[in-house]
Amino acid sequence: MSTKKRIYMAGVGGMLGEAFYMKFKDEYDIKCTDIDVNESWLSYLDFRDYETYKKDVLDFKPDYLFHIGAFTSLEYCEQNVDETYRTNTIAVENAVYIANELDIPLLYICTAGIFDGGKDVYDDWDLPNPLGHYARSKYAGELFVKENCKRYLVCRAGWMMGAGPKKDKKFIQKLMAQIKNGQKELFVVDDKLGTPTYTHDFANNVKLLIQKEYWGLYNMVCGGITGRFEVAQELVKMLNLDSEIKVTAVNSDYFKDTYFAARPPSERLLDKKLDLRGVNIMRDWKVCLKEYLENYYTGYLD
Repeated sequence: MSTKKRIYMAGVGGMLGEAFYMKFKDEYDIKCTDIDVNESWLSYLDFRDYETYKKDVLDFKPDYLFHIGAFTSLEYCEQNVDETYRTNTIAVENAVYIANELDIPLLYICTAGIFDGGKDVYDDWDLPNPLGHYARSKYAGELFVKENCKRYLVCRAGWMMGAGPKKDKKFIQKLMAQIKNGQKELFVVDDKLGTPTYTHDFANNVKLLIQKEYWGLYNMVCGGITGRFEVAQELVKMLNLDSEIKVTAVNSDYFKDTYFAARPPSERLLDKKLDLRGVNIMRDWKVCLKEYLENYYTGYLD
């Protein structure tokens, strides 16, 4: 009989789920589920179906429940409002009920996007003011967890990067795809500020908090204050393509037809609480970007 602690991970078919699987599989007995069964280690579960979700978790008898999945496309959320709240908010309430019934801690992932960008940087105690339905649905989930869960960990991520071309649907992969397609000029907004977050660092820092039993709310992003434009410049430089590819600054109106959902001008987070507790193992975003490219994109542009 295994003496390892058990974790039920719900909604781990995406880029963040991949990192959680990689970082936890050796030290814990884990069960990983998603509606998109795209890996051999995944089984099917729609966590919006409360009774099925509850039965599957209770059958596994975990020591922790990780509720990871969500709709993360801001445009999709604006166009599919009811589906967004059913997935990003009501399903989180399902997770709270299940965790409380088992008397186990719940992990919920929130986002830097819940702030309105009125300030330059936000620490763990700044008051969110979500702009669109994605941010509002995620913040509603955060509030429900904080108000109703017996023991919880709410971790707020920034601009996510991880899992490579197969699962990364975010900024880095969008740039890499353009470069692979032969683009010699990248148009990148210079009016959006934020903090990259490497999925592997994020999963590692969650593991540290769980092991120390430091429950509560934590900002959890890579170190370094930056913006979209600077990240793109650094990416091109790391690929040794800065003499071939021009990075041109534009404002958000340039992409207003594609990215029409409201986005805060700044969603930069500070890991203040992790720092004060002495448990911040999130590395600088440039170090993480370099590692990410080496581990997931070697040969991608060949």
